[in-house]
Amino acid sequence: MTQEEYKIYIDNVIRRVETARLRVSDYHIVKVVAISKYSTSDEIAKLYNIGQRAFGENKVQDLKLKAEKLEELPLEWHFVGNLQKNKINNLLDINPTLFHALDSIDLAHELQKKLEAKDMILDVLLQINSAKEESKHGFMPEDAAYAYSQIKKECPNINLKGVMSIGAHSDNRDIIKKSFETTYEIYKNLDGATICSMGMSGDFELAIECGSNMVRLGSVMFNK
Repeated sequence: MTQEEYKIYIDNVIRRVETARLRVSDYHIVKVVAISKYSTSDEIAKLYNIGQRAFGENKVQDLKLKAEKLEELPLEWHFVGNLQKNKINNLLDINPTLFHALDSIDLAHELQKKLEAKDMILDVLLQINSAKEESKHGFMPEDAAYAYSQIKKECPNINLKGVMSIGAHSDNRDIIKKSFETTYEIYKNLDGATICSMGMSGDFELAIECGSNMVRLGSVMFNK
């Protein structure tokens, strides 16, 4: 695919995002984070040249390597993976724009300790396991609001910006929709929350229609 063909392809993806957001409201803004975990630095640069700025990785080491290799580009890096405690300092050294997957009080307290020691503030999303699936990380829906307020109170160096969830693993659109609606209902009632990150390559239009204002798109952005 030539650069011009790739641009036309990406324009079509963005058009799909636009169509979905306009179904919600003319004023509903949606941010696209390109998930680059299966892509090379060259592929990221190619997408940057078309206009994409925000990229997400799910492994700290991969994020570090790509951020270093592409340091001359003004990229916005997001960490979307589950964070192991022994990798916290490594992540903070990179200082990502946003950490998407805070999935336990225990991790919040450990993150707070490391942030305090480095005199840093980190923007973070609370991960919600909205479909209550054993294969997924995150807070159960009934615990999420309390956990959010607890972290806000006990972890001043964690700047909670909102929530993140992954749509239900199902072929049934109604089940997936219900999982997005569950997350959005929680998000609407959280003090100061501005980001509701839901939707990936296979379900982002539905997620946007359910209220998502940030989508995490991997294969569809890199044409894989």
